[in-house]
Amino acid sequence: MTKRMQGELFSANNLLVLIIILALNGCSSRNKPAPVVDVQGSLPLSQRLKNSVSGSEYIVKKGETLYSIAWRADIDIRTLANINNIKAPYNIYPQQKLMLTKSKFNAKLKNYKSKGFNTSKQKVIKKPIAQKKKQEYGKNVADQKSSKKVQQHTAFSQKISKWQWPAKGRVIHKFSSAKQGNKGIDIAGRHGDSVKATANGKVVYAGDALQGYGKLVIVKHNEDYLSAYAHNDRILVKEQQVVKAGQVIAKMGDTDAERVMLHFEVRFRGKSVNPMKYLPK
Repeated sequence: MTKRMQGELFSANNLLVLIIILALNGCSSRNKPAPVVDVQGSLPLSQRLKNSVSGSEYIVKKGETLYSIAWRADIDIRTLANINNIKAPYNIYPQQKLMLTKSKFNAKLKNYKSKGFNTSKQKVIKKPIAQKKKQEYGKNVADQKSSKKVQQHTAFSQKISKWQWPAKGRVIHKFSSAKQGNKGIDIAGRHGDSVKATANGKVVYAGDALQGYGKLVIVKHNEDYLSAYAHNDRILVKEQQVVKAGQVIAKMGDTDAERVMLHFEVRFRGKSVNPMKYLPK
């Protein structure tokens, strides 16, 4: 065999070895597990879990509301407010310490007060002079105050008669009740598509402080139900704004997500429920 033929054979063998190596590398890279991404298609699950609130205490950060903290902690807003003795409209401030669970000490103190501490107080207050304070025209002040409270409560606690779809598009991820499952549904769409309020209510959060949700809007519908609209490109409403069912509250986007979509959640007394049970078929 000539030197020329030996050289050509050597080159061919080298080329064959190179092809085999490249093929093996390609197979090994395809066999590598993909990064764990939550079914919302947003942040990796490990990062999104950092956004959840756990433990017994929490320090309020700038831009947060009591509703957004309750949302992250999966706690009913009324429970969280009651634990911390915060009255409506639930104003909080940065660096404020919140208790997420009711301590045994507070429970014992409350029980002690209810049994003995307040009884003497009640006896002192019983005076006939200040029992019934009359306004002009003969109206009782106490009755008037109680009727106002009843009106305010009933006006905002009416049953939701009809739910509407928050966006047009195909549902690409469904609700899952698993521990780390999807807490809502994901609706595909195009950049700038309208995102609408699913029912009448009031905006209790509008911002991007919740990592993993992007630009987020949370709407309170009554004392039991909240809805959330995540990954928006633009938010068109402000906190405390009253909105109507079908009103455009945001524009669809891909903030904190891998694709353009709307992540939509419904919470009943602080707990995630399947939105498909409420939306029209």
